[in-house]
Amino acid sequence: MSLQAVLVDLLELSMQGKEAHWNVVGHNFRDTHLQLDEIVAAVREFSDTIAERMRALHAIPDGRSDTVASTTTLPEYPHGEIDTAETIDLITVRLEAVVGTMRDVHDAVDEADPTSADILHAIIEKLEQFAWMVSAENRKPAKR
Repeated sequence: MSLQAVLVDLLELSMQGKEAHWNVVGHNFRDTHLQLDEIVAAVREFSDTIAERMRALHAIPDGRSDTVASTTTLPEYPHGEIDTAETIDLITVRLEAVVGTMRDVHDAVDEADPTSADILHAIIEKLEQFAWMVSAENRKPAKR
């Protein structure tokens, strides 16, 4: 089921977000550390929303660690302390990857169940906002 793909990527994003939160170091540490916790909290809520939607549709969500590890589309998160600038880039890539998964399954979900597609729309909007806000930390102003 298409929502299962979304679920595993959200679960993986929440775990990788926590890994980043624990191991980020460097310039602007505190803000990055707190922003990662905000993202993780939202993503955990999103994963619960998707899993409960699956149950409402009589599907069985599978959030077991082995399932998540073997089916996520997210790249593995590096181990150890990571500088804030690199952390920003790593998390931005992962936020955008989850949005990519959601966009990939959107049309099939919308055809089968427009209500589930509406849920995807709301989550995509928030994840894209997070990606913009996180990535802005490393951006330079555009030339005028």
